[in-house]
Amino acid sequence: MCLGIPGQIVEITNIVHKLAIVNVGGVKRQVNIACIVDEQHPPDKCIGDWVLVHVGFAMNRINEQEAAETLQLLQEIAALH
Repeated sequence: MCLGIPGQIVEITNIVHKLAIVNVGGVKRQVNIACIVDEQHPPDKCIGDWVLVHVGFAMNRINEQEAAETLQLLQEIAALH
């Protein structure tokens, strides 16, 4: 089972290597966006996109509502411990 954490792309750091900075709950991390870019959605058009991040890769795009719901659930789970 994999766990993807929602984050928002805030900066493209390397277009050639498809690297971006993603804000995940206030923490900014560099991730690879190769899995979510193509000719119709190149790296420079990804800023502001919400993505699911897993092991340093943006695996797919999600909408802002899905991101908010997932982050809320993760916070509730964390509060149980």
